[in-house]
Amino acid sequence: ILGVRDIHADHAASHIGKAQGIVTCLRATPYHCTRQKVFLPMDICMLHGVSQEDFIRGKQEKSVRDVIYDIASQAHIHLEHVR
Repeated sequence: ILGVRDIHADHAASHIGKAQGIVTCLRATPYHCTRQKVFLPMDICMLHGVSQEDFIRGKQEKSVRDVIYDIASQAHIHLEHVR
């Protein structure tokens, strides 16, 4: 938008955008679950033995928290790349 032509700035913006997208998805999860929808990566859910129903029912077991932690960790990794 500002006319900056720098490969490093583009790379940083890409990682910031990915981190923001992940965080937005996590923040919206309770809202989506009230509408019977889950937009989280199923491979991570399956890794922890968590189903979509677990999120929709609002379970707060350790396995559910571990899914959220793993996804949030991906956002953190993107921010670390920016730094």
